[in-house]
Amino acid sequence: MSRPQRASSTRQWVWIGVVGALVLAVVAAVSVVLPHSGDRPVAHRRSVAEAWPGGLAHQPSSANQPRWHETAARQAGRASTADRLSVIADQPIATWLTNASVPETVATIRSVVASAREQQRTPVFVLYAIPDRDCGHWSRGGTAEDAYLPWVRSVVRALAGSHAVVLVEPDSIAQIAVCERLRDTRLPLLRKAVAALTGHGLTVYLDGGNENRVPVATMADWLRRAGVDRVQGFATNVSNFYRVDQERAYADELADAIGGDPHFVIDVSRNGQGWRGDWCNPEGAGLGQLPHVTLGTTRLDALLWVKTPGLSDGSCNGGPAAGQWWESYALALVANRKRS
Repeated sequence: MSRPQRASSTRQWVWIGVVGALVLAVVAAVSVVLPHSGDRPVAHRRSVAEAWPGGLAHQPSSANQPRWHETAARQAGRASTADRLSVIADQPIATWLTNASVPETVATIRSVVASAREQQRTPVFVLYAIPDRDCGHWSRGGTAEDAYLPWVRSVVRALAGSHAVVLVEPDSIAQIAVCERLRDTRLPLLRKAVAALTGHGLTVYLDGGNENRVPVATMADWLRRAGVDRVQGFATNVSNFYRVDQERAYADELADAIGGDPHFVIDVSRNGQGWRGDWCNPEGAGLGQLPHVTLGTTRLDALLWVKTPGLSDGSCNGGPAAGQWWESYALALVANRKRS
C-alpha cells in the first residue's frame, strides 16, 4: 500500500471517531432530557404547581348542570331543595365532552376556559366520545370510527395554551377486560389520541380503572401500550364508589408496575360511603371529600369530582338514562355526604 493511501485511511478513521463521539454525546443529552424506565423514554411529570396552576376552577353557570337545577328549584319556591343542591353546584366539577358535534364541543370548551382564566385556576375536562363507548351498554354512543381523531384534534386546538387538565376516556382501557371486540383496536386508537394531546401545554391522564377491575400487571401493560409514558399519568375510580385509601393503594401499586413514576388523580365525587355493592346508581351513596389538589409530596396530584353528582349511571336501580339528571339521587348524595 502506498503512503498516500495510508494517509487517506488514517483520516477516514479519525472522522469515524469524531462522528462516533458526537453520536454518543447526543445520546447522553437525550437521556438527560428524557429519563428512562427500563428501555422506555418517559415524559417529564409535572409538579402539582406546574400541572394545576391556581387550583381547581369552578364551572361557569352555562356548564354547571347542578346549578341549573338549583336555580330552577329556587325560582319555583323550593328553597330547601335549592340549598341542598347548592352543596353540589358550589364545588369544582369536571366538564365532560361527550358531543360528537365539533362546533358545540368547541363552544363548551371556550366558555369553560374563559371562565377558568378569569378565576386564574385550572379547568378539568373529560373526553368521553370514543367509538363504541361503554361497549354498547348504558352509556353507549361516541363518535364514528373515522371521526374520533379529527374530533380529538379539534378539542386540542380549542384547548391549546389553556393549561387545562384532560382526563381521557374513562372506562376506555379497563373495559377491554370484558369487551373482547375492543382488544385489537382500542389501545392503538388511544395512543394516537395521546399523540394529538401532547405538546400543547395540557396535563393529561389516561383511564386507570379502579382497584376491583383489572389485575395490576395487565392494567400497567395496557396503559404503557396506550401511551401513559407520554402523559402525566392516570385517573382512577371515575364514576365509582371506592374509598380513597383503597384507590390510593391500588394507584401506587399500578404506578410502580408501570415504572417511570406516573402520577394519578382519584374521583371522589360519590365515594363518601364507600363501595355499596353496585357500580350503577347504588343506594346509600354519598358525596366524597371536597375536590382539591394535593400538596404535591406524593404521586397523588388531586382528588376530583369527575362524575357530576346527580347524573344517572344508567337505567338501573330506578334511574333515568345515563347522563340524565336525577334530583332524588342528587339529594340523597348530599344527605349521605362525607362530613369529615
